[in-house]
Amino acid sequence: MIFRTKGQKIFNFFNYIFVIAICLSCFLPLLNTLAVSFSSPSFAASGKVYFWPKGFTTMSYDFAIKNGKFLRAFQVSILRCVLGVSINLFMMVTTAYPLSKPSSRFKARNFYTGFYIFTMLFGGGLIPYYILVSQLGLMNTIWALVLPLSVPVYSMVILMNFMRSLPAELEEAAMIDGAGHFRTLFSIYLPVLKPALATVGLFAFVYHWNDWFTGALFMHSPENYPLQTYLQTLLVNFREMLRQSGSNYYELLRRMNEQTGRAAQLFLGLVPILIVYPFLQKYFTTGLVVGSVKG
Repeated sequence: MIFRTKGQKIFNFFNYIFVIAICLSCFLPLLNTLAVSFSSPSFAASGKVYFWPKGFTTMSYDFAIKNGKFLRAFQVSILRCVLGVSINLFMMVTTAYPLSKPSSRFKARNFYTGFYIFTMLFGGGLIPYYILVSQLGLMNTIWALVLPLSVPVYSMVILMNFMRSLPAELEEAAMIDGAGHFRTLFSIYLPVLKPALATVGLFAFVYHWNDWFTGALFMHSPENYPLQTYLQTLLVNFREMLRQSGSNYYELLRRMNEQTGRAAQLFLGLVPILIVYPFLQKYFTTGLVVGSVKG
């Protein structure tokens, strides 16, 4: 039994109340969106749906799944996340490894570190960014969404600091056994850095999945929109997208409206994040070097 003073008990009580309130503020809007997506148009339009569906119907989800534009945008986002996260992790690891070495071993370390930090503080602006992507011939391709930001500097700095905190004995033992830099990086460092890689990889995944602006900026054809760009256009002009769906417009409006249709597709867009995050969340609190050095 742990003895707690009266002040500690009062603090714990209000702390629990505060944490529960924060959790509810995050969960209840999601629950409301889910309830609206399964509700009939009349109940949703009258504002009678709160946290439980009324007039249960799956028409909004049927429309979203059968709508070719939604599925196409979903596929583009999946491809973007696979390519984007893979490129980000490769570039971050190969950049952070040499920058984690002391200046005595890598003479140009301070120059390159300053160069990357400079890009965090200053940028050329939107117009030069657009011109650069256009001149490279990346417009209206998936590469326009993944290549320009292939090195997330903030995450790279985090990974670099993780590498600096690793015991020097790991690399020294590998070098004594005849391993070079590439063997040391991929056989010694990467297994130890799994928690850090999962963390920065999750950051990259969330960015690529939630970003809509670059899709609207660089994609001229709606068929190449990632999911979040498609959902943004859906929120702005839902009725016009219903007309272009090829289905009976008035029959669709009778069985679903803007609120239910938007809610269904927005919730479907959240599903990958809800699936991926619980599997990677544990790595935020996992030790980086537990068990890596003995004696």
